[in-house]
Amino acid sequence: MGNSWSNAQQAVFAGGGQVGANYQFNWFLVGIEADFDWLANNHNSSNAVATPIGALQFSANDRWLTTLAARFGYAADNWLFYVKGGGGWVGVSNPTVTNVTTGGSISVSNSNSNSGWLAGGGIEWAFAPNWTARLEYDFLGLSSQSYTVTGPAFLDTVTINNRDVQTLTVGLNFLFH
Repeated sequence: MGNSWSNAQQAVFAGGGQVGANYQFNWFLVGIEADFDWLANNHNSSNAVATPIGALQFSANDRWLTTLAARFGYAADNWLFYVKGGGGWVGVSNPTVTNVTTGGSISVSNSNSNSGWLAGGGIEWAFAPNWTARLEYDFLGLSSQSYTVTGPAFLDTVTINNRDVQTLTVGLNFLFH
């Protein structure tokens, strides 16, 4: 038996930081950056699935997100327009299966992460010496994940689809020269 479910597209709060380095040749910029964010995501639960022992629901919530990317841009006056590409990783909390009929649950003590490709772009504005503000969109394409759940009366594989992450970031940067 196998069940699939998709993450609903829901907004969650993320907070974190970034580090990076850039080099500018006239108007062309090349750089590298990494970021790490903590996610307040508690919305990833499947629909209940009927089994011989009751209705089961699967949960695994994203807890952190980190990316590493190359950045290429066009600098004009105090503005930078850029694209970026690289990879990313999402950490998932311990998967839990809950019997919604009885209220019992089983949690697998296991730290999972999922990796994928990253593409994005943004605008950065130098509004003061050493200070910039930025607006950036990123798409992190993640693969599906499957978990095998066993119990005394069942064996099931749960597949999580549509795990892609889209972020819109507003940032404030201090530049070290």
